[in-house]
Amino acid sequence: MKNTRSFLKSLIVCGLALAMVSTLSAQTLQGKAKVVRVKGHARYSVAGSGWQPLKVGDVLRPGSVIQTGLERDSFVDFVLGDGMAPVAALSGGPASPFQPSPVVHRQPKAEQNVVRVFENSVVGIDKLTSTDTGADTVSETQLDLQRGHIFGSVKKMSAASKYEVKLPNGVAGIRGTIYDITSDGVVRVASGSVVVAYMGSDGSVITQLVNAGQQFDARTGQLTPIPTDMLREMLGWERGLLAGGTLSEPTTFVVDRTIYRVTLSPVEEQPFPGP
Repeated sequence: MKNTRSFLKSLIVCGLALAMVSTLSAQTLQGKAKVVRVKGHARYSVAGSGWQPLKVGDVLRPGSVIQTGLERDSFVDFVLGDGMAPVAALSGGPASPFQPSPVVHRQPKAEQNVVRVFENSVVGIDKLTSTDTGADTVSETQLDLQRGHIFGSVKKMSAASKYEVKLPNGVAGIRGTIYDITSDGVVRVASGSVVVAYMGSDGSVITQLVNAGQQFDARTGQLTPIPTDMLREMLGWERGLLAGGTLSEPTTFVVDRTIYRVTLSPVEEQPFPGP
């Protein structure tokens, strides 16, 4: 009898230990986005606070909004989930006072998810989480393309992971993909696939699968092949995003000591329009 009680006690202890391990292994971690390139004017806001100039090396948490200037060929590149930290350990947003500094490019690693925000665009970083279930890592990424144009490279994810881009009239679900999306609903896919769900003119929800080499325009409902020159340009962007180096070893290409203000040209008296 004594041996039986001892055996049962051991089973209970083992069960509690396994439960604790399972809880720890399923801990949800909060991700962050790290800015690796900035060209032209760009700024960001955290949780509706005032705008701050954006520079290379800034770390953005969920709740941040990025806005790029109107200058042609302006853009911001950032990597998603670069380093994870427990949710409980995070507080507030990044402090990023603007100071003149050398122009530094930090290159993302090949296995990282990278996003380019083109000129005259507004993008919110709504969600970046990662959960280690013990058997796999489940990530959830949600971007909010409020205005403009983004391009991204998404690496292989687990089956339960999600990567979504919200649009003013729908949402695009992305899987292991090189994608190009505009806020008015034009989706191009160079590799992988994207499922677009959007509101039709009659108020119904329409879904469309867009495979590699295809483009879809939600305004017209047309699915067509990507023109060869556009596909070549997309693949060139992807190579450029991942060209050489690592985040830990930035390469300085040029020193620019000009002091910039985050405003439009003198002809345009107003600062960046708000999102």
